[in-house]
Amino acid sequence: MEADQLFKVRHSLSHLLAMAVLERFPGVKLAIGPAIDTGFYYDFDLPRPITAEDLPPLEARMRELAKQGLTFVVSDHPIEEALKQFEGQDYKLELIQDLAKKGETSVSYYTSGDFIDLCKGPHVASTSEIPLDAFTLTHSAGAYWRGDEKRPMLSRIYGLAFEDKTSLDAYQLRMEEAKKRDHRKLGAELDLFTFSDLVGAGLPLWTPKGTILRDTLDDFVWELRQKYGYQKVEIPHITKKDLYEKSGHWEKFQHELFRITTREGHEFAMKPMNCPHHTQIFARKKWSYREMPQRYANTTTCYRDEQSGELSGLSRVRAFAQDDSHVFCRFDQAKEEMSHIWDIVDAFYGAFGFNLKVRLSFHDPENASAYLGDAAIWKQAEADLQQLAEDRGADFFLGVGEAAFYGPKLDFMAEDAIGRQWQVATIQLDMNMPRRFELMYTGPDGTDQQVLMIHAAIMGSIERFMSVIIEHLAGNFPFWLAPTQVSILPVSEQFIGAAEELAQELRMAGIRVEIDTSNESVGKKIRNASVQKVPAKIVVGAKEVETAQSGEWQFAVNWREDIPGSGDQVLPMAEQLIAMRQLVTERAR
Repeated sequence: MEADQLFKVRHSLSHLLAMAVLERFPGVKLAIGPAIDTGFYYDFDLPRPITAEDLPPLEARMRELAKQGLTFVVSDHPIEEALKQFEGQDYKLELIQDLAKKGETSVSYYTSGDFIDLCKGPHVASTSEIPLDAFTLTHSAGAYWRGDEKRPMLSRIYGLAFEDKTSLDAYQLRMEEAKKRDHRKLGAELDLFTFSDLVGAGLPLWTPKGTILRDTLDDFVWELRQKYGYQKVEIPHITKKDLYEKSGHWEKFQHELFRITTREGHEFAMKPMNCPHHTQIFARKKWSYREMPQRYANTTTCYRDEQSGELSGLSRVRAFAQDDSHVFCRFDQAKEEMSHIWDIVDAFYGAFGFNLKVRLSFHDPENASAYLGDAAIWKQAEADLQQLAEDRGADFFLGVGEAAFYGPKLDFMAEDAIGRQWQVATIQLDMNMPRRFELMYTGPDGTDQQVLMIHAAIMGSIERFMSVIIEHLAGNFPFWLAPTQVSILPVSEQFIGAAEELAQELRMAGIRVEIDTSNESVGKKIRNASVQKVPAKIVVGAKEVETAQSGEWQFAVNWREDIPGSGDQVLPMAEQLIAMRQLVTERAR
C-alpha cells in the first residue's frame, strides 16, 4: 500500500470512530480526528471518561460500518452555511470561525452516510478500501483542546492502522516489547529514580544507583571533550529576564518559564537553557584571534514549565540536566570544531552500538518570522552544515522547519533495539545570538570581528537520554556503566566477613560491589542478582575462604549472558580482575 493511500485509510478510520462514538454517546461534541504515523485518533467531549471496556464495542461497530462500503464525498460550503450546519458543535464552530478570521470564505465537508464532518481530507473513496483486519483501537487519554491547559480536557481515543494484518501484528509485538522495556517500570525495579508528590510532577529524584549511571555517563562525555580542549564552566540557575530579552528567548518562550519576583520587585526566571549565560562568560574580556576558539562545557539543570498532561517519566520532565557546550570561534574554525564534536558524538553512541542518521534541521522559509536573523545568514549557515554532512559521508536527510529559532542544526537520530527512532545529540550553528550580544574578537588587523557560536549537547537532556538507554538496553547496562558491577553472594551468615574482605579488595581495584547479606539460599540470591541485571556474581563459601587463607583469592565469576567472561571457571583474583578491568575500559573501543 502506498504511503498516500495508507494516510487516507487512517484518516478515514478516524471518521468511522467518530460515527461509532456518536451512536454510543448521542450528543457528544466532536473536536479533531487526524491521521498520525501509526494510525489515527479523535478527540471527544464526552459525558464520562472512556474506559478500556468501551473500546471493543466501538471497534466492532467501526468494522460493521466499513463493511457497508460507505463513500466519502467532499463538498465546499460558505462559512455562514457551515456555522449553521455545525450548530451545537462548539469545537467545530471555533475552527470555522478561525478560518473566517484568516479570510477564508468557504470550508470543506466530508459526508459518509449520515455523518458529516468538517475536514479538508483526503479520504478513501469508499470504506471497502479499508483492510478490516489491519486496524484496532488501543487506548484513550486526556488531551487539552488545542494543547492549552486552560481549555477543556477532552477524551482522545487512539487507534492503530497499517497496510495489512502482518504489519499491524509486527508493530503490536514491538509495542509489547516496549512495555517490558518501559524505563518507568525498569527504573523502579532497578531502583534508579523516583518521583514524589511532595516534590512535584516532572521533578525526578535520583537514587544512589541512578546517580552512578548519570555521573558515569557524564564523565564519559567529559573525557571525550577534554581531548579537544574544552574547559568546564558553571552558572547560576536563575537570571534576570533582561538576559533572555536580549537573547530572544523571552519573546519566544516566556510562557514556558518558571518566573520569580523578588521582594524588591525584580523579575527573574529559572533558566530553561544555558547558552545566554555562557555568552556572558565569553563577554567578560576582549579576545584575540589567536585565543580563539573558546570552548565551554557545563552539565547543569534547566527548568521548563511543561503542562502536567505532557509529562512522561524521564522522557518529558520539568527539571532536566544538559551536558551542554558552547564553542565561540572564528568563522574559518567552524567546520573543524563541528567535525570534532561529530567525532565525540560518534565515539559516545558507538559505545552503545547505535547507528546514527543525521537530520539537517533547517528553517522554514514560509515562516521566516519565527526565526532570528536575515535570509542570507540562514542560507550560509545551512549550506555550511550540509557541506559538512556531505564531506563526512553521513547518512542524512532534510528536516525543514526543525531548526532552532536562532540557527540550523545537525540532529543525530538513533534507532534503538526495537526499531524506534530517537533524536539524541545535536550540533547547532548560531550566527544570530553572538550578534545580539555583540560578541567580538580582535582580528589580525586590529579590528573587531564577529564571533560564531556553536551549541552542542551529546546526551542533550540526561533524563531523556536515560529513558532511551534504559529501554534500548532493557536495563542490561554494560559492565562499565552498571551501578552494581559485581554482586557477592555469601553462602551463609558465617561467610559474610569473608565476603566483605573480598568486596573491599574489588573496590580498591575500582569495581562497584554489593554484598547480599539476606538470609536466603544461594539460589535465591543468584536469582535476585539476575533480576537486578547485575553483570557478574561471585559466590563465597568454604572453598573461596580456603583459597584466600592460603594466600590469594580464587573464585568463579558467573557472568550475565550478554557479558563475555570465563563462565564458572575458577581463576585467581588477579586474572579475574584483568577481565573486569577490560570491561571497565571497553567504552573507549
